[in-house]
Amino acid sequence: MSLLFKCILGALAVLAIALLSKTRNFYIAGLVPLFPTFALIAHYIVGSERSAEALRTTALFGLASLVPYAVYLGVVYWLAVRTSLPVTLTLATMAWCAAAGVLLLVWPR
Repeated sequence: MSLLFKCILGALAVLAIALLSKTRNFYIAGLVPLFPTFALIAHYIVGSERSAEALRTTALFGLASLVPYAVYLGVVYWLAVRTSLPVTLTLATMAWCAAAGVLLLVWPR
């Protein structure tokens, strides 16, 4: 049942993005993926299975994880008018992976 609920949430998010992308305020579609659905799930699990300090660490890492997302968005913004959509999204995803890799290497220190 839990898996079904998560699937429904994902489907609703995709539907909201698709519908919003067709409106005059299409840019709001970029806000939908930032709703903290998965963060809520992760924080609930960490908060219920570990200490409050572990939850704080998880939240701090979540803040740091905004850097790879900002890198992704920066690359999309820069390449959107310079390359095709598939190239833009592929390079932006690769940039996110590189930035996330750096974060994972730096974080334990």
